[in-house]
Amino acid sequence: MASLNQLPPLQVTLTATPTEVTRGERVRLRADATGKIDLYEWYVSDGELARWSTDDAEVVWDTRGAPAGVVTATVMVTDREKRTSTQQAEVRVKIPVIDGPRTSLSVHLEPAGVARTDSQALWTAIRNSSESLGFREYQEFVDLVLCRSGKGLDRETRQLRAEGRAELKAVREGSALPYPDVDAYWLLKTATEAFMRLRCGILVDPRRPGEPFEGIDLSAEQHRYQDGPVTQDEIEKMWQAFIEPIPQDPNLYTLPYFARILDGLRDVPGRGASRLGFPCDAILRYKLTHPCLIELLWNYWTEESLLVQSMIEISRRFQNMRRRTEPDPLAHLEIAPLLPLANLLWGYIQDDQHRLTVARRAYEYDHHYGITLIGRAVPRLRGADSRSKFLEAFHSLLKLCTTFFTQADDMTVTPDGFPVLNGLKEVHLLLTEGQHNQYGDLPWTARQEMLMQQWLLARPEMRSFLPARAMVAYPEPWMGTVDVMKKLQGWTDTPTLHFHNLATFGERVLLSIRFGDWNSVIERDEAANWARYWRAEIQGYVHAYRAATGVDLTSDRLDVTMPAVHLRRRTAQQATRAGRGRAAIGGGVGAGMAGRRLRQAPRPDRPY
Repeated sequence: MASLNQLPPLQVTLTATPTEVTRGERVRLRADATGKIDLYEWYVSDGELARWSTDDAEVVWDTRGAPAGVVTATVMVTDREKRTSTQQAEVRVKIPVIDGPRTSLSVHLEPAGVARTDSQALWTAIRNSSESLGFREYQEFVDLVLCRSGKGLDRETRQLRAEGRAELKAVREGSALPYPDVDAYWLLKTATEAFMRLRCGILVDPRRPGEPFEGIDLSAEQHRYQDGPVTQDEIEKMWQAFIEPIPQDPNLYTLPYFARILDGLRDVPGRGASRLGFPCDAILRYKLTHPCLIELLWNYWTEESLLVQSMIEISRRFQNMRRRTEPDPLAHLEIAPLLPLANLLWGYIQDDQHRLTVARRAYEYDHHYGITLIGRAVPRLRGADSRSKFLEAFHSLLKLCTTFFTQADDMTVTPDGFPVLNGLKEVHLLLTEGQHNQYGDLPWTARQEMLMQQWLLARPEMRSFLPARAMVAYPEPWMGTVDVMKKLQGWTDTPTLHFHNLATFGERVLLSIRFGDWNSVIERDEAANWARYWRAEIQGYVHAYRAATGVDLTSDRLDVTMPAVHLRRRTAQQATRAGRGRAAIGGGVGAGMAGRRLRQAPRPDRPY
């Protein structure tokens, strides 16, 4: 018989699960030992053990009666190899008991910190100005001033109506049309100009910081200021800190970009002795303190939606001019003279010589952005100054922004704003190079004319003759009329909504680049904030561009082809598919003859 000292030592391990408990929870205690254990004896300093026997190597401990603190659990095991040989071992474990519910640990990633910059107030003013110049606002203004009576209007609406009519009266006193029986159209034209005067532009005055943000939708601005909630008072304080006094007249304030331009002209000799240094500087003073926030790109994309061409075709039919091709889809257009639209169209056609021509706008598109229109009515342009590098720079900036967004969505990466900043500087330089000669005047006139065209196409008389699809929720009523016209005429089948998004989103993005003082910015936070603020517009523009032209601006291959070229290609592809369908319907010999006629037909062109 081996003695007790000759037996190997008994190894016991005691484990508790969980190792830390909240009072009231249960703990599983388990003893693992070497050898054949004959007896387990369990003890706890506080609390109760569930029913157990001396054969249980695992027990449950209820901690409801245990106090908060450290509680000790003990197990004694006995190994009887033979009746005359016994080994015992005692093991203790200390378990922390917490008084109260156990808190769970939640781990998540957050985006990198964002520093707010004062220039964000300018971007908010641009968005607010763009909203106030929208078609819905324009339609409400024209209907309120010209069509609706003053009965049943609330105080705010009556005040708006009074302001509109006062501005309308001021415009009418300085303008007239040399044609009889055009009073209705004249009222529409002067009301549109009055609307533009009231809504186009923002006041730069630290004493009245709330005017650029009047009527702002703060709920729509919250997610754009990613460093936390923002109030209108905070935006107004940022605006006051952003604007700068004019170097020649500290009592006047303007945007930092304009202040930089005027500072560079301070030492130019021979500019007269007026306060700003220019003779007759009242016009300059107004433009510096009331910059008009409109962009000609809006007109370009609106024109590519075939709004203008739709009005041209309707005007030709109103004058009883038949199309060169048969059948004429507008042959049965009849507008009763008792309806208001008839007299409005009469005045619109009579005023044709006073409107901008397609060629005039095409030359200015080329001067601003290096892009133009393609069609029968557009002559071969020989521009004196073209922004041939703009499209490359702008599309490169959009690609850099998509890369920035991908980095920003990855919480493990801090997005780098320097590439976006360099792209902004390049686009800003090209935009300001095209900011000469007709800048300001032609975009103003083109916007006024296209707003009138939209209003005419949105008239109930027009929509009754060219009914839009009832189940399509168009954001603006004129879009359905243009889509119907494109369907009747066999033009592009791209919905007008995509061109509208290109116009609206593109205008806002370019305005924020044009009027920002980007050449003086060296911090990447400014560019990073710009990309985050305009993310919805940038991604919306990229999507609408792909829907309209078929080109993905997020691909690695940079596209520098004019949009009109892509649009013409898609129109030709659409006509080819339609021709194949008509040929297939004929069948047999008839199909072959139809195919020959299609091959002999002239190549489809843009409908200008």
